[in-house]
Amino acid sequence: MQTIGVIGAGQMGSGIAQTIAQHGLKVFLSDRDLAIAEESHKGIDRALGKLVGKGKMEVAEAEATLARITPTGELAPMAEADLIIEAATEKEAIKQGIFENAGKVLGEGAILASNTSSIPITRMANWSPDPGRFIGLHFFNPVPVMGLIEVIPGLATNKDVTDRTIEFAHLLGKEVVLSQDEPGFVVNRILLPMINEAIFVLGQSTASIEDIDLGCRLGLNHPMGPLQLADFVGLDTCLDIIRVLHDTTGDTKYRPAPLLVKYVEAGWLGRKTGRGFYDYTGDAPVPTR
Repeated sequence: MQTIGVIGAGQMGSGIAQTIAQHGLKVFLSDRDLAIAEESHKGIDRALGKLVGKGKMEVAEAEATLARITPTGELAPMAEADLIIEAATEKEAIKQGIFENAGKVLGEGAILASNTSSIPITRMANWSPDPGRFIGLHFFNPVPVMGLIEVIPGLATNKDVTDRTIEFAHLLGKEVVLSQDEPGFVVNRILLPMINEAIFVLGQSTASIEDIDLGCRLGLNHPMGPLQLADFVGLDTCLDIIRVLHDTTGDTKYRPAPLLVKYVEAGWLGRKTGRGFYDYTGDAPVPTR
C-alpha cells in the first residue's frame, strides 16, 4: 500500500493520518468541510512539533511527515487510494452515507475499512460496493501512541483482504488482535461493560468518583480508573457503544447506566467539553459529584 484515504478529520482521523504518514505513506485526509480538514492538518503539525521539541523526531522527518498528508473536502482524490478508512463519529447512519459516497471512488482492488469500535461489520458492508473488500480496522486513541489495532473481517470479507489489512497494521508498527464480527469485538466488549458498571456504582452512591478510580487503579493495576478513562474516550462515545451492545444483543446486562445518559444529555462529555465525571477547567481535574 502506498496511498491511504482517511474520511473524518476529528481526533481519531487526524491521529490515524499522522500515524500512517509517519510510516512513509501518502494520506488524503478529508472531512465534510475543507476547513475542518485543514484545521486538523494544522493540529498534526503542532503534534509533530511537540515530538521535535522533545527530541523524539528530527525537524526534517516532521516536515516530510506533514508533507505526505493532503487535506481535502471531497472524496475524489481517494480514487488512487489502496485503502480508504472511515473514521467518523460512532453513528451508523453517518457511516452508511460515507460508505455509499466512498464506494463511488473506491479503486479496483482497493479496500474500504471502518474504524468503528462496536457496530457490526457484516451489516455495514451492505452499504459498500463490494462486501468482500470491506473490513473493520479499529484503532485506539491516541493513535500515534497506542500499540494495538483490532482487525475485524465481516462474513463476506475476502481472506486476502484480511491478510492485506493485517499486513498494513503491522507496517504501522502495531500489534493486531483478530476478532470475529461480534458486537463490541474484543476490547470494547470487555471495557464498556466495566465503565458502565462503574457508573452504576457511582449512581448508586456506593463510592465516590475518586474512590472508584483509585480502587481500579490500585486494585486492578490499571493505569487510569474507569471514570477517568470514560472522560478520555468521551461519554457520548461510551453511550453510543454500550447502546450498540444493548440493541444488538438484546441482553439487559448492557443496559446503559442512567447517570451516563444524564451526563450526555447535560453535554458533560468529558475532556473534550471540559467537564464529565471530572471538571478540567482548573489547574487539576476535580470530581463533579
